[in-house]
Amino acid sequence: MKKFFFPLDTVLHYKEQVLENLRGEHARILIKVRQCEDEIEALEDERLMCVRELSENRIKGMAINDIRTYENYLEALRLKILAKKRELAKLQEEEEKKREEVVEAKKETSTIEKLKERKKEEYDKEVLKQEEQLIEEFVSTKRAMAKLKG
Repeated sequence: MKKFFFPLDTVLHYKEQVLENLRGEHARILIKVRQCEDEIEALEDERLMCVRELSENRIKGMAINDIRTYENYLEALRLKILAKKRELAKLQEEEEKKREEVVEAKKETSTIEKLKERKKEEYDKEVLKQEEQLIEEFVSTKRAMAKLKG
């Protein structure tokens, strides 16, 4: 019997490539999300240190111009943090969409893989059936030859 052939193999390979590409894109977005979270954390740490430093310097006594400089810097940090949080929300939304695309692509690939497995099982059963039939014919022929000789 001829070798097993699955007509949707090219489609399956294409779907697998699409899935791998989507997984790569998802991984890159996740990296961006982690980086953005780290940047937010660093900015918040910097802001906290600056607030402490301002408090300590106020207790020791400091010029009003210096206080305003600190306050302006703190406001700039607050705005940077807000901008980064908006960026993070956008990245998280993008990551969620990409994850859904990965899940959908995985479903499509799995469906074709299951179909291929069923077709392979059917093929294997048919091969087994034909082999049994050949063995049966061989045994019948051998018996018939033995009767003719004997």
